[in-house]
Amino acid sequence: MSATLDKKPDAEKLTFRRFKEGDSQWKTRTEQIFQASYTHKCPTYQKSTPPCQASCPSGEDIRGYLAIVRGTEKPPAGVTWQEYAWRRLTEANPFPSVMGRVCPAPCESGCNRNEVEDFVGINSVEHFLGEYAIEKGLKFNAPAVKTGKKVAVIGGGPAGLSCAYQLALKGHQVTLFDEHAELGGMMRYGIPGFRTPRDVLDAEIQRILDLGVKTRLSCRIGKDVTIDALQKDYDAVFMGLGAQGGRALPAPGAEAPNCVTATAFLRAFNDGRMKYVGKRVVVVGGGDTSIDVATVARRLGHIRTGHGTDHAELAIVGKAAQDVAEVTARQGAEVTLTSVFSIEKMQANRHEVEQALAEGISIRDGWAPVEVMRGADGRATGLKIAKCEAKFVGPKLEVKIDESSAEIVPADLIVSAIGQAIDFTGLEMFNNGKGMVSTDKNYQVLGHAGVFAGGDVIRPHLLTTAIGQGWIAAEGIDRHLQGETQDKRPKIDVHSFDLIRKLMERNLAPEPAPHEPVLGTGEAKFAVHNYEDRAARYVIPHDELFLGHFQHTARKQRKVTTLTAEQALGNFQERLAALGEKEAQEEGKRCMSCGLCFECDNCVVYCPQTAVFRVKKDQSTTGRYVDTDYNKCIGCHICADVCPTGYIQMGLGD
Repeated sequence: MSATLDKKPDAEKLTFRRFKEGDSQWKTRTEQIFQASYTHKCPTYQKSTPPCQASCPSGEDIRGYLAIVRGTEKPPAGVTWQEYAWRRLTEANPFPSVMGRVCPAPCESGCNRNEVEDFVGINSVEHFLGEYAIEKGLKFNAPAVKTGKKVAVIGGGPAGLSCAYQLALKGHQVTLFDEHAELGGMMRYGIPGFRTPRDVLDAEIQRILDLGVKTRLSCRIGKDVTIDALQKDYDAVFMGLGAQGGRALPAPGAEAPNCVTATAFLRAFNDGRMKYVGKRVVVVGGGDTSIDVATVARRLGHIRTGHGTDHAELAIVGKAAQDVAEVTARQGAEVTLTSVFSIEKMQANRHEVEQALAEGISIRDGWAPVEVMRGADGRATGLKIAKCEAKFVGPKLEVKIDESSAEIVPADLIVSAIGQAIDFTGLEMFNNGKGMVSTDKNYQVLGHAGVFAGGDVIRPHLLTTAIGQGWIAAEGIDRHLQGETQDKRPKIDVHSFDLIRKLMERNLAPEPAPHEPVLGTGEAKFAVHNYEDRAARYVIPHDELFLGHFQHTARKQRKVTTLTAEQALGNFQERLAALGEKEAQEEGKRCMSCGLCFECDNCVVYCPQTAVFRVKKDQSTTGRYVDTDYNKCIGCHICADVCPTGYIQMGLGD
């Protein structure tokens, strides 16, 4: 039987009272510091990292751009809120329109709003902002000063492009080397166009090139140019090779010519060589790549011909090009996807799994490949699979197979989507013996000063992971070029809201600090008083928020075109539509702004001593909306209790 996904039950109506009738015991030691009606603790304003940002491998300031979308943080004069939000987002990720479509959005899994009813549609807002920027022709701002330093970036995929982008913003001259005819890496050659429209990808890549980034395409380092020559001509090197070689199926008979890898399959499709597949296609995997292969196979279908040159594997390995004229006779393909994991534990995006099931793709979850069955001509005729139990023991995957349950799934084409490999030809000195590159936390290659790496060459993972590693490596490269030591990375890597930058924007920045330390001051103009930035080390959990403040509000969902098996055949149109402007703003308002004030006035309204007050408009900004008169404050904790975002913590005093 094919697997099915259970529908999520209606959200439970929750309440979040801190105390119930009859409560007589303190729940925590912190609450026991109350002394009748006062304590010696007074409120401080402490910015923490929300779990969405901590879960985002790209390091986007998610809370920051959602605050702009919702209208809490105002843009400077002459800048639209859409552009201001887009610029905040792209400080970390230059591909919002692409990633708004294909990112599996780990930020949404971490969202504290899941404790109320449903996560904030972060990915959909990102998609909206990316589309706005393309429509309006927004460009990145090139730096006015150039450093004169040159950096070579090997690989034009998400890691390489991200690193090149960040380095160009810092004023360095960057040259991108890529063995393909076009940039994009797995975004272009590994993901089908109906998920990443090529005009969108091209627009977001062109913005990076417009910063002055040079390119050398169809050029392989290690073959066309040696690594020694590269290191001689450039001040630093970034390796973003990508893992565009697939892993063969580890089963007897897998050497059959029609048993191919997912990367080869998708490359042939995206290059336009493969126009159709066999009647019966079996995909082995469980991640997003396997879903991409299955949905592409469903769309390509098969044709009936009386000759052998129609075999898909011939187009995949480049021995033959399929005749585009024959696709008019295209018929549906039977597509089966097998995974050693249950459907709930498959790594693929749940949304993509649902679409695959709707399109008639059979998902055999909890089944492992045992043997490739072959005919007299050596070609695969089927895949023997058996029920299994799979679990990770540390980093190692252990699969227990029930041999007695084995059965054969007929196949004209078998695609292995179980992982990827890196081609180190000409770059063998960087291989750590495990088919990857070893780096420190700044992504500098161990034993090779001035050489940095990121993306699949470190560990094949998400596109957003590669983007994040690209900007972290760019920071390390920048320090290397300036002769600085590599600093210890912060515990939480995020591009977070910067209060000082916001104050500077409003001409409210503190004065320069004196050379001598000043203790115990509350009047000096060189500090932001009663404020602490804990964002580099602390992620605020849901139990530090006042969830009772938030009303149940349904998520604004993007329109998704769901196809049947018949409709999918030959359909290469995009399925995902961006939110409208109003919908994006409404979704932004669902953000709970965990760890940063969103100006709800609860603390002002409920303070019994009128100690908490709004800052004067000409002196206020995001993050400094309220202040406390400590001459009036009695430390009753009410402001902290009613703060929805956890921004107010009781910290001052003895």
